Amino acid sequence: MPRKDLEAHMVFLAGEPDITPITNLITTWIHIGQALVGSIGALAFIFAFIWKITAVETKSALAAKQWIQRIVVGTIGVEVASSLVGILTSSVPGR
Repeated sequence: MPRKDLEAHMVFLAGEPDITPITNLITTWIHIGQALVGSIGALAFIFAFIWKITAVETKSALAAKQWIQRIVVGTIGVEVASSLVGILTSSVPGR
């Protein structure tokens, strides 16, 4: 007859696993990334715009215009990526 203190017990998860903590962590890091990209992007945009306005040579103005386009595309890319993460995390079963 087995002793009570040596008995093995199996623990079963009740229902679906809780993914709320990892979802909250991902959301937090997304917001931190958006804030950093937004603030750095705004500062870079201002400098590129000033560079474009004060450029004497046409090559320099064209380079500033290209940087402005890159900044805008990068900002849009971050927004699309955060939307995609939101869609993917909301598609997880049990949420």
